[in-house]
Amino acid sequence: MTAESASGASIAHLASLDEREFRRLAAFIERELGIRMPDSKRVMLESRLQKRLRLHGLAGFREYVDYVFSEQGSRTEMINMIDAVTTNKTDFFREADHFDFLRSRILPRMAENGAGRVLNFWSAGCSSGEEPYTLAMVLEDFRSGSPRTDFRILATDISTRVLEAAQRAIYDMEKAEPIPYEYKKRFLFRSKDPDRAEVRIRPELRSKVEFRRVNFMDDTYPVPSGFDTVFCRNVIIYFDRPTQERILGHICAHIRPGGWLFIGHSETLTGMDLPLRSAAPTIYQRE
Repeated sequence: MTAESASGASIAHLASLDEREFRRLAAFIERELGIRMPDSKRVMLESRLQKRLRLHGLAGFREYVDYVFSEQGSRTEMINMIDAVTTNKTDFFREADHFDFLRSRILPRMAENGAGRVLNFWSAGCSSGEEPYTLAMVLEDFRSGSPRTDFRILATDISTRVLEAAQRAIYDMEKAEPIPYEYKKRFLFRSKDPDRAEVRIRPELRSKVEFRRVNFMDDTYPVPSGFDTVFCRNVIIYFDRPTQERILGHICAHIRPGGWLFIGHSETLTGMDLPLRSAAPTIYQRE
């Protein structure tokens, strides 16, 4: 599959996603990714996939969808389609009260009870890396006053595109605005190129974070068990209720007894049968 003429790209730009092709894509996305795709999302899906049509020089969505589900497309284009349709919005120190709770309530207890061992954290649904690097800053700051404590962070997402961006760890300076000034001085490099308003996470902090692709719709997750704390925030909101409970059940199986789970402020576990007790709004402890 190769790009065709500029006229083909122009036609692709004007292509619309009809009912049949939307249903084919929506059924796959709901089945394999668990993301709800009602009719109201058709325009969003069409907009996000236009770039893929232009890249391949295709005249319309029928050709594109046929390609995605072909033998060759399933190997080469499927992952790009998934990257295009998954939502990835995050910020440094998003929902900052979670990190205040971690600093004041959880880390001192962990340092006291687990002195000398590595504390393990999981950023589940890490997007472009702002959350795990925020965690790394908070944990490294705590470790400087508790040198017997060490930590590792596993950061996972379904999108290979955002995982690659997270591993590069380069961000616009505007994105770094929520980071406290002292953390900026300690943990960020500023680009030496005056024309590039960018910062990069320092290597000693990057070395604490491992990135891995995980699809929450899989039956098992290729991650270790025994996490001390899991951040799974603003992720389950995209799934229906039974899928939310199933995903969180899998995640709980990877949290050690007494460990912690943080979810997003707009999410709730009310009515779910999970081995968790509420410690604070959107903060839970594994029973």
